[in-house]
Amino acid sequence: MAALTKSPELAGGQDSILEPLCFPEQLSASGTPASSDDGCMVSCILCSHLAPLTDKDGLLKHLVLDHKLVIADIKLIADFPKYMLYWKKRFAEQPITDFCSVIKTNSEGPAELQENYFLLCDVLPEDRILREQLQQKRLEEVLDQQQKERDDTDFKRTCLFCNEEFNKNRSLLLNHMAKDHSFSIGLPDNIVYCTEFLNTLERKLDNMQCLYCEKTFRDKTTLKDHMRKKQHRRINANNHDYDRFYVINYLELGKTWEEVQSEDDRELLDEDDDDWSDWQAHPVCAVCLFCEQQEETMEKIYTHMQKAHGFDLHKLKTDLNLKFYQQVKLVNYIRRELHQCRCYSCQEKFKARADVMQHILESGHLMQIPEVSQWDQPQYYFPTYENDALLTALSDSESESEGTDCSSNVPVFPEDIANLKAIKQNSVLNKLLKDRGDSS
Repeated sequence: MAALTKSPELAGGQDSILEPLCFPEQLSASGTPASSDDGCMVSCILCSHLAPLTDKDGLLKHLVLDHKLVIADIKLIADFPKYMLYWKKRFAEQPITDFCSVIKTNSEGPAELQENYFLLCDVLPEDRILREQLQQKRLEEVLDQQQKERDDTDFKRTCLFCNEEFNKNRSLLLNHMAKDHSFSIGLPDNIVYCTEFLNTLERKLDNMQCLYCEKTFRDKTTLKDHMRKKQHRRINANNHDYDRFYVINYLELGKTWEEVQSEDDRELLDEDDDDWSDWQAHPVCAVCLFCEQQEETMEKIYTHMQKAHGFDLHKLKTDLNLKFYQQVKLVNYIRRELHQCRCYSCQEKFKARADVMQHILESGHLMQIPEVSQWDQPQYYFPTYENDALLTALSDSESESEGTDCSSNVPVFPEDIANLKAIKQNSVLNKLLKDRGDSS
């Protein structure tokens, strides 16, 4: 957890976490394709504050801290500057409440601690239409660019791995590298901005950098041996700087080129193929609430927390009769309080996480959960750590007890259905219907 950083403090000295944290083992990267206009300045929707497009995160934090405005699904916005400009004009015409959902934090707490946050998302039809229009325009631009590259007969380039030169069409070079050097960046028809893509790869190789693991070597011979022996003649799928060179990233938002490339369309045509023998489940790697211990199954992480720390999540769930979303909020609450070096039971603040844990153990606060109003808040619907596998294993107490009620202890004697005709004749329904007919 050492790689985690503390977020800025709000006015009044309150700690805040502006966005989901991430466990260092699986650091997330933005899936937004790079743009050729990264140097442009973007204006805040609600004031004159300006920020470069490359500092998008800084601008978003400004919106949250200064204006309490949250924009949902930023990575799904095709043209962020135009999106911001559009809403800047609309907010100048009408109040923000005409467009945004209002979320009140600490709704059950004292009035002085309540704050209104505004959420701008595609639930609003106007926002959804704007996002679709920006996406459509960006897609048209990309397809036009790709068509120009297909029709280009002036293409001329030397192979990245040998001295052979290719003219007229880019596909000749791409197919040569795939066939002769086992280096494939994908189908030519799925590539756009090809010259820039090849320039990027060539620059990395000139800097003695492996294209897959991105380690740097002392000379080209060592680099070539490394890429050959380690089978690193491919690009790093986790490097999202490459996303803008694949048309698929403009067609299906939120889906990377690697995910699409791994799909086999033949499986879609074979409806009778139900063979799951090659299925490989990925380990869960859930992280303990109190330390850095990870386990591949939920039972193991629950057992670890109980034996190593004396914390029994199952017991809390039963004792407090927690429903599924209450469990989610409780876990997120504990995660957030510990991240901010604060005891989740008594709210005492400490300088380091180790001090918090020592205090919790010595004071017996480990299983002492505060009043429900303290943690059963809407803000804890959102995960403190966006890759928190512990949340995926929580069970719904309602679903576990589905089909049972307070009368479950009453014995039920099954009716003998051997003679259906006799049952129908003697059914209580027949008597009710007869009585009803007589009364009418």
